[in-house]
Amino acid sequence: MKFVDTSVLRIGYEEWNPHAARTVVLLHGWPDSPRTWAQVAPVLALQGWRVIVPALRGFSPTRFLSDDTPRSGQLSVLGRDLLELIAQLRLHKPALVGHDWGARAAGNACALQPGVASHLVLLSVAYGTNLPSQDLSLEQARQYWYHWYMATPRGQRAVRENRNAFAKIMWETWAPSGWFTPEEFETTAQAFANDDWPEVTLHSYQHRWGHAPGDVCYAAEEQALSIITPLDVPTLILHGDADGVNLPASFMGQSQYFLNRYERKLMPGIGHFPQREDPEQVASELIKFLAV
Repeated sequence: MKFVDTSVLRIGYEEWNPHAARTVVLLHGWPDSPRTWAQVAPVLALQGWRVIVPALRGFSPTRFLSDDTPRSGQLSVLGRDLLELIAQLRLHKPALVGHDWGARAAGNACALQPGVASHLVLLSVAYGTNLPSQDLSLEQARQYWYHWYMATPRGQRAVRENRNAFAKIMWETWAPSGWFTPEEFETTAQAFANDDWPEVTLHSYQHRWGHAPGDVCYAAEEQALSIITPLDVPTLILHGDADGVNLPASFMGQSQYFLNRYERKLMPGIGHFPQREDPEQVASELIKFLAV
């Protein structure tokens, strides 16, 4: 594991093929860790890519540099963290590939700094679904039960006092059964074993729906992302038709937000974690898309 400092974080990241000319940044989601890319990253490295896989804020081994920094999980901040990582590592137009929270970070980074990426790939998350004012079907609202639960004292206690059980029920219900072993979950959950994870988690979902204020240091980012900005970057969206949290309907009508090449691939029988459930197909789709 390597480390790089940004304005507020010491970001831990894994790296493959560090001297390659082309770079791809793979971003994990919630509740997950860089391990989510363990079977994809080496394949991309063998195809000639430098591969960087950071741990997001709140996830070990990434940590805050100061105890005084608000443990914000707001989605605009995830985008800013990514832009600072790119700047500190002096990456030139890397391809950005994100799953779940990582997809939101990648999309927001592209909106905040047009031209920062050569390609954008979003897994299991539709672009333009961050705003509290968005339309939300009753079916989708039901899938977001944990969002609403975390806005209550009972839900906050669950995250703070029983984080692994809370995270594990997401793994158990967001994809068809049998896709992970208890050992894999426990190993991944080591990334949740710090004081920041519950606070960043709670703030992210509370802020997303207007139940908590944002960090004032990121007011400019919040303002910039208060409308859905069309992106001028080649974009691929991958999602499973058996996703138990973000329903396939949420990915419809997305083409209006992309000014460049846009592709959407539906993966039959796959749930919320395509890179874990079918890493071979995900790696193949990435290789094809990033080649152009």
